[in-house]
Amino acid sequence: MTSESAIVAVAGGTGFVGGAIARELASRGHRVIVLSHRPPAIGSRGDAPKGAFEFRQADVTRPDSLATALAGVDTLAISLAFHNSPIEAPRRGQTFELVDAAGTAALVAAARLAGVRRLVYVSGAGAAADAPKHWFQAKWRAEEAVRGSGIVYTIFRPSWIYGPGDRSLNRFLGMAKWLPFVPQIGTGRQLVAPVFVDDIGKLVADALETPAAQNATFEVGGPETLTMDAVVREALRVSHRRRPILHAPVGLMKLATRPLTLLPAPPMTPDAIDFIVQSAQVDTGPLTAALPRRLTPLAEGLATYLAPNRKGSPS
Repeated sequence: MTSESAIVAVAGGTGFVGGAIARELASRGHRVIVLSHRPPAIGSRGDAPKGAFEFRQADVTRPDSLATALAGVDTLAISLAFHNSPIEAPRRGQTFELVDAAGTAALVAAARLAGVRRLVYVSGAGAAADAPKHWFQAKWRAEEAVRGSGIVYTIFRPSWIYGPGDRSLNRFLGMAKWLPFVPQIGTGRQLVAPVFVDDIGKLVADALETPAAQNATFEVGGPETLTMDAVVREALRVSHRRRPILHAPVGLMKLATRPLTLLPAPPMTPDAIDFIVQSAQVDTGPLTAALPRRLTPLAEGLATYLAPNRKGSPS
């Protein structure tokens, strides 16, 4: 695939990361088809070119719905996330296994039948066959489906992604609107390489224009590796807020949330807590070599939506 305009379908294109991918591809002149089981809204931002998207209904848990959705598509970008991820709701089919692993495999199978010529998959840092956590194993199985498809592919494994509309940092900062502190599960010492969501969109679009990205897997992270406490403190500084960080012990929180797993749609689970407090360090050397691009420093990315008087900043 070259820099020429292509017909690109984005699976998960109404979501946080998928929306950023769709917007960037549209801004570069590609015809973008957004695949989602709940169109027509897209992402959380209104900066997409008017009329840039075609919406098609597609549910990865129903493989028979996918063939029609991919008709005429040149490239498929996959960025799946079930509702309220990483809080799984098995009784509603919202799990890493059903959506990330089986859902991606179904999309890849449909892409082969539809004659799709290029795949881009957004995985996660830590994906491995022998990973200690089931969400990383699910991502690995999805990657294996992509690699074994016979279609030219690029796989990205991002560290912790932030931006307007994310459900991690913004969730806890939002609590600071009515609490005298910012709640934080765990010690806050886990290391992450925060990557701005818009950079993910740009890297996906870059990959379609770069031969060196073909049949390659890249770990992705921002230019800084920081503790989660440092990330929260920087967000508070950028938004001109002064709040202490109050840490809740992981063990206590997991014990308190265990009964919630009995609910059809639990607000929190022990597994989700493990997901939240995990480290996500990456080696970006191969990425920089193949797709050289200035990645956004944390303070700069946060300022685009948290700084006072900016659209989307806290009131």
